[in-house]
Amino acid sequence: MNIADIKKNTEQKMHKSLDALKIDLGKVRTGRAHTGILDHVMVDYYGTPTPIPQVANVTLIDNRTIGVTPWDKKMAGAVEKAIRDSDLGLNPATQGELVRVPMPALTEERRRDLIKVVKHEGEIAKVAVRNLRRDAIHALKELLKEKDISEDEERRAQDEVQKLTDKFIADVDRALAAKEADLLAI
Repeated sequence: MNIADIKKNTEQKMHKSLDALKIDLGKVRTGRAHTGILDHVMVDYYGTPTPIPQVANVTLIDNRTIGVTPWDKKMAGAVEKAIRDSDLGLNPATQGELVRVPMPALTEERRRDLIKVVKHEGEIAKVAVRNLRRDAIHALKELLKEKDISEDEERRAQDEVQKLTDKFIADVDRALAAKEADLLAI
């Protein structure tokens, strides 16, 4: 492994950490409805846990209501139960074969709690990025110890890894600020 491989590998892993954070932030609901909130809710589809979007058509009825139309008409009750039992705090209602999922308005206290959750997710992402930096620097020190690179090359590579880390930490901060602003908007 050489310096370029270490930097490339580290950058790819940092991108994955940032992408994972964005997915986690997408799960934190705001006052508005969006179909992605049900992506990870599992429904018992003939004995197999299956994500709702794989057994139903998920659409937005209006700003605050999601509509779920199961492809198998008998699944409406199971979909409603899966949404109700999820930890999202939603209360769906079945109307014929359509399951309506109204999004309750967020209280000020609930917004503050969600901001704490968002900040915790951000801190986890920052720790992941810093751990990747540590691993990259350790790999560089190993190359130096084996005399594959000079001290100057190792120092320059460490500086580049640090700049990469700073860039991804700033990206995490921007994602957190955007989500907080979204949560505080009424």
